[in-house]
Amino acid sequence: MIPDSYYRYLSDTMPVAMVIVLNGRLVKLNPAAVKLLEASDEQILIGQKVADYVHPLDQPRSQGRLIKPGNNWSNSPSKFRIRTTKGNFRMLLVSSQSVQFESADAVMICGLDMTEHSVMEEQLRQSEMNFRRLFENMQDVYYRTDVNGIVQKISPAVHKMLGYEPDEIEGRLARTFYFEANDGDVFWQAIVKDGMVTDFPGKMVRKDGGIIDISINSQTMYDDEGNFAGIEGICRDVTQRRAMERELKRLATTDSLTGIANRRAFLEHAEHLFKSCLRYQTDMTLLMLDLDYFKRINDQFGHLGGDQVLMRFSEAVKMELRESDLFGRLGGEEFCVLLQQASRNEAMVVAERIRNRIQNLPLSAPSGEPFSLTVSIGIATNRHTDDRLGRILERSDKALYQAKRNGRNQVVWED
Repeated sequence: MIPDSYYRYLSDTMPVAMVIVLNGRLVKLNPAAVKLLEASDEQILIGQKVADYVHPLDQPRSQGRLIKPGNNWSNSPSKFRIRTTKGNFRMLLVSSQSVQFESADAVMICGLDMTEHSVMEEQLRQSEMNFRRLFENMQDVYYRTDVNGIVQKISPAVHKMLGYEPDEIEGRLARTFYFEANDGDVFWQAIVKDGMVTDFPGKMVRKDGGIIDISINSQTMYDDEGNFAGIEGICRDVTQRRAMERELKRLATTDSLTGIANRRAFLEHAEHLFKSCLRYQTDMTLLMLDLDYFKRINDQFGHLGGDQVLMRFSEAVKMELRESDLFGRLGGEEFCVLLQQASRNEAMVVAERIRNRIQNLPLSAPSGEPFSLTVSIGIATNRHTDDRLGRILERSDKALYQAKRNGRNQVVWED
């Protein structure tokens, strides 16, 4: 243990700046350090965070040098930029080591002023001004966390994005702002594994409770010894972009009139389920539905009247289906339902319920005159010999036309 007299000796005689740091705060400074920091008295600096005097770009390295396990270690000399109490900048050659101060583990830091010319000082000032201007005016949110995921620095743009002031977020766990706590864990695992992430998706909760979509571009940071020191990156609000992407997807997969799956989406999903049935030897059943005499409805009431019938028909069919069932419009008045793991009896019951509901569906012409609607249904299920989805579609289509030939308003199972 180094005696207190040694500290007093250093404080009185060392020509270079020397400070003692305890729990991240200044507790002792020699006259050279007080002068370097342009303070009038040591007491002004006592209790201040040492990080407040380190340039923001150097803080990750500095933090890693101050927090180490054990009480017998030292750091080799390295250059750091500091900011004095008057806002001036200095370039120091800094070394540090663990010490005991008043019976507690502390860090002694020695710094040699390397700012030899006023030109260099001006360059540092300009660099800081440029960094500050970018930091304060950028639209995206810059952030930096420590090794535990606690936010150390965040740009003012966070107020526009989340509604918080920077000081309301700094010092808190970044993951607490995610809509789903698991999202923060997934992000952390991905960036620790790969060292960086690009356009990483997630959702965050605003101060007012609103939920936004975000995109994150981040990378890991390391201290002088190559140890993980935290994460820094850019976070962007992409709520409008994600909404547009979802809408485009909806438009690409949804029938614009009825709101159910369109032909492309239905067949793609059905193909996926068919392959799953082949792999796991499970059952799937197709119901091919066609509205009876729909051309007469169009001819009598016009296309607007026909569109209304198609919408009412779709709504009625959905009422008889499970959430796991697939329902789509293949074109015109032809629709298809896919039932997963349904027996023949179950499929027939569903088809009859649909047929009966449509038969009793109350409809009226623009003039107010009531009219009725019926549907013919053909059913086919997968066989072990089927090598493609088209086989089932063909059989269900044949069964449908058999129902038409039998007089319509019927359910026919494949031969």
